[in-house]
Formats: sequence, structure tokens, C-alpha cells
Amino acid sequence: MALRKGKARRAHAPDAGSHSRASERAPSKRGGSKRNGAARSALRRLIYWSLVLALWALIAAVGTIAFAVSTLPPIQTLEVPKRPPTVEIVGTDGRPLVTRGEMSGTDISIKELPPYLPRAFVAIEDRRFFSHFGIDPIGLIRAAAANVLRRGVSQGGSTITQQLAKNLFLTQERTLWRKMQEVVLALWLERRFSKTEILELYLNRVYFGSGAYGVEAAAQRYFGKPAREVKVAEAAMLAGVVKSPSRLAPSRNPDGAERRARAVLAAMTELGFVTETMAKSALAQPAHAIKTVGTGSLNYVADWIMDVLDDLVGRVEQDLVVETSIDPTLQAAAEKALTDELALKGQKLDVAQGALVAITPEGAVRAMVGGRNYAESQFNRAVAAKRQPGSAFKPFVYLTALERGLTPETVREDKPVALKGWKPENYSREYHGPVTLTQALALSLNTVAVRLTLEVGPRAVAKTAYRLGIASKLDANPSLALGTSEVSLIELTCAYAPFANSGNATMPYVVARVRTRAGKILFTHAPQKLGRIIEPRHIAMMNAMMRETLVSGTAQRAQLPGWAAAGKTGTSQDFRDAWFVGYTGHLVTGVWLGNDDSSPTKKATGGALPVDIWSRFMKVAHQGVPVASLPGLTGAASFASALPNPLLSPGSSEAPVGQGGAESVRPQAINRSLDGWFLDRLFGQR
Repeated sequence: MALRKGKARRAHAPDAGSHSRASERAPSKRGGSKRNGAARSALRRLIYWSLVLALWALIAAVGTIAFAVSTLPPIQTLEVPKRPPTVEIVGTDGRPLVTRGEMSGTDISIKELPPYLPRAFVAIEDRRFFSHFGIDPIGLIRAAAANVLRRGVSQGGSTITQQLAKNLFLTQERTLWRKMQEVVLALWLERRFSKTEILELYLNRVYFGSGAYGVEAAAQRYFGKPAREVKVAEAAMLAGVVKSPSRLAPSRNPDGAERRARAVLAAMTELGFVTETMAKSALAQPAHAIKTVGTGSLNYVADWIMDVLDDLVGRVEQDLVVETSIDPTLQAAAEKALTDELALKGQKLDVAQGALVAITPEGAVRAMVGGRNYAESQFNRAVAAKRQPGSAFKPFVYLTALERGLTPETVREDKPVALKGWKPENYSREYHGPVTLTQALALSLNTVAVRLTLEVGPRAVAKTAYRLGIASKLDANPSLALGTSEVSLIELTCAYAPFANSGNATMPYVVARVRTRAGKILFTHAPQKLGRIIEPRHIAMMNAMMRETLVSGTAQRAQLPGWAAAGKTGTSQDFRDAWFVGYTGHLVTGVWLGNDDSSPTKKATGGALPVDIWSRFMKVAHQGVPVASLPGLTGAASFASALPNPLLSPGSSEAPVGQGGAESVRPQAINRSLDGWFLDRLFGQR
């Protein structure tokens, strides 16, 4: 009995233990099931909301693209814009000087190009061009990956079609909005045109730097040949430029352009567009851009013309030919005179820049150089820069005095002047006592100029300057006598023209005629009869006085053999600006030298380097030209000019304004008897 009970208990024990273990495992299964269910629920929610967000993102993207499309003109009305007009600028000899406009070249058919030229662009810009539909997803992914890896924009995913859409219809701004418009337009272009037509449009519109739009213009600009004649190496270089025209233009960065061309050749070889033999030959003989003759000073003229062309003929919508007053020979001579003299003496005098303007007494601009090198700086210092003219402004003071009844032999005191703390001085710090106006102008005495300005009134001097052609604002105060108000070179040069043309008002001009390619005349310059603004007797007086500047004054190095010439030098405070404006009966020429940042030079004066440049240019400009006298200068004037002036020392040179300062020459003696005799003879019958 006891045994059966024990067996019973033993028999039951496993069941009990099994039940116990089962009861222990049961809660564990229920907990795992709950966790799995929660995970599945979370995953379902994540998938749901991801789909919701993706749907909303898709809706937003579609809406944004739809709105971008709505801001464009109706697709069915879009047309490829006509090629922007070409403006050909020609000189007095009828030969082209510069070609300008948004499109410098002419359209050319792909059939006229060597096969490797268009293929070079496909190889480096869009190798799947012939297989995609305007957008290249593979290229976009590749570019995005490269940009992420480099943490910046290192590659672009735009196809040739997208680039064309941007060039034809959109701005160059880099925004998502413009990109969406670009995509829409690219799709439209692909639907409207064949691949060959798209590539042809692209080649004729893309920018290659240095003002060249289109492959024909670029080939002419960089290699001096039509696009149909370019070699493989040249084709590779042209294709490489479009990535960054300003940085890779071979005329500015030949090394960078050559490296990029090698990359293009590698891509062409990889795609089978050229054979390995052709690529090796091109690498062995890389392309080189032709060198531009001179410093490109004609571009200063072209810029000036393009600025005024709309005012003359209205909006330019067709190819035009602009006939100018520019003499190519004189332009070349002006450029050479300025650049050569600066190269020879500029560093020694710490003079970095200069400008020259030459006009006829009637106002026709024959030559204009706006700076030392156009490629380095496009700022036109002849037209746009305004600087203090120093003593080159004094002729307006003396003319005002003559018109108030004074004469060249009128005597005024050269002695210290003090005006409310301002004490203008002569450069030599010496004072000569009583001097004639002729002597004072030749010596460029500041004290006399200031006294005359006080005598006639600063406003009267300013009015005289305005009447003769100064357009800049002038501060009507006593320091105006010393040229402290800033003016431009072209207006100062033009203001001297009445002294050379018998006293008539003059307006400078450079455009003589504008016509279409077909010959239709759109504009012709009509001589403007602005009337006399200076009386003949005052012209004669001023010419005799300023003639002395060249004969025995501060510009003795400016004499022209066989020609009567006159003018005035100028140097601003601290030697910041050096000027000389001189003229004959044939030409009026002004020269300015200085630094763009207005830093002082190393004592560069108007009577030195500007006179050298002026003299060098004017000697060329007067070769073979019939001699013309200056108004009012007769045989007596020529005789007097040949006589020595004991007031002025040989080899005297101009100096700048000092404290309110002065340019002056050091006299050795004062002898008025000779001047008085000459002036009595010349002006006695007033």
C-alpha cells in the first residue's frame, strides 16, 4: 500500500514538474508574441507614413513643377530666339576695328565642321547626349555622388540640352527654381528639335570667354581661323573652355586650358571619337591661342561706342556696321606711345596707369587709350575716371581774367596769400613780385592764379569752364584755380578745343555713321554748329600765352618742329596726377598719368612723362599733314617764340601743387621789356 502510494507519487512527480516547466514557459511565449506584434505594428506605421510623406512630396514636387511651368510662356508659343546682333566697328579707312555684340560670330552648320569638333563637346559635356531624352538620370546621380563625396559642387549634371535651354531662355542664376524651368524647357527642346539641331544650336550659342559667343567666334578669337579649319587639339581646347570660360580661356590661362584639353582628348579616345594615333598627335602638338597685337586699346573705344549706340539708333536688333572717327594709324601710335613710355619709366616714377585722348578741333575722336592694358583692366580712364587736373585747369582762370578786361601783359603780384588758414604756395617756395599774366601762366604760379580767381570770382571761373565743355561738378571756391575739382580726361581735352578752332563750342563724338548690313543708314553725325563761345582777340591772347608753355615754360619738350603748338601742364597734390593737354591747328591731345588708387607717384610731373608721351604721339600724328597755324598766332608770334625768354631758366620743369600748392619753374632773372615789346606788337590793336 505504501509502495503503491510512493509509486503513485513518483509517477505523478514528472507530470507535476512538466506542468511546472510548462507554466514557466507559457508567459515567455506570450511576451515574445506581444513584442513581435508591436514591432510589426511599428513597421506598418513607418511604411504607412513613409508612403504618405512620399505621396505628399510627390504632390509638392508636381505642384512646384507645375507652378514653374505656369510662369513660363505657353510651350506652344516658345521659339528659339534669333541670334543676337553683331556690331562691326570700323575705322576711318573702312576696315573693321572690333566686332562687338552678344554674339561675335556667325551661325555655322554642323555639316561644315570637322566631325571631331562637335564630338569633343559631347565627349566632355554630355556623353549620353544621343541616348537620353533631354535629362540624364545617370549623369545626375553621378554628379550628386561626386558632389557629396567632395562636400561641394564639383560636378554638374546638366545635359547639353539643358545648357542650351538655359542659354536661350533663362538667366544664369543658380537656383532650384531656375533648374526646374531648365528641365521643362529641355524636355520641350528635345520634343521640338532633332539631336543634330540641338547640338548645332548649342555650338552657335555657347559662351567661350573673351567676348566670343559661338564656336565660329571662338575659333577666330583664339586661333585666328574659321571653325571648319580647327585641328583636333584646337577642338579639344574649345570644348574644354565652356566649363568655365572666365577661368579656362586660353588667352588668359593657357596652362589651365591645355590641361582641360588633355582631359577632353582622353574622353574622346575612350568613346572612340578619335583614334589613339590622332590623340597622341594632338597631345604632342597642343593648341596655342594666338597673341593679340598690342594691348587691345581699341576695346576701350568699342565699349564707349556700345554704351551710346542705343541712344543713337534705339534698341539694336539687327547686325550693324558702325563707322567711326577713329584713325587706326593714330590709335596704334597712341597705344604704343603710352605703353612704351610707361614700360620705360613708369616703374621708376611709380606710375601704373595712363590714358590718352586725341580729337580734332571740331571734336572728332581720332584716338583713345583708356588704360595701359585692356586685358588687365577694362576701366576706361579716358572717359570714366575723374581726377584733379592741377594747373591744367588754369587756362580757364586766365581766360576769365582776359574777358574781364585784363591782358597778357597785365601785371599782378606773386607773393604769399592767406585765406582763412589756407596758404597756397609756389613749388619753389619763392615769390617773384610783379609778373605779367603771360609769365605767371608759363611759370604756373599758384599765388597769381588764386589772386585772379578772387579778383574775377570763383563762380565766374566755373562758368567759363562749363562754357568751354567741362561737365563735371566744380566747387566754386578759391582752390578751384589750382584744379582741385575733379574732371575727366576727355572733357578737359575737349574744353581746350575752342583754343584750336577759333573759339567755337565743341562736343566730342566718335560715331560718324551707323548702317545695317544691307546698307540702310540709321544714323549720321551732323556737324553741330554750337556757336562761338570765345572772342577772336581772347583766343589770340590765350594761344600766345599757352604757346609760351612749350617755348620756354614747363613743357619745352613738347615742341613740334614746323608746327605752332600750345598747351598746359598739370600736377595734382602730392604728385597723384600728372597731365598735359596740348594742341595744334590739326589735333588736340590730352594725356593723364597716375595710379587707380590715387596713391602718390615718385614726383611724376605733367612737364615730364606726359609731355614725352604727347610729343611722341603728336610727331607721328603730324607726319605728312599740311601745316595749320593756331588761331591768332601770326608771324610776330612765331618770331617771338623763337626768342629766348630771360624770365625762364633752360631745362625748367613743372612741379606739383604743394599745400594747396604749386607747379612752377625757377626763374633766373626777370626782364619784362622783351615780353612787353612782343605783347604790344601782338595785342596793341585790341
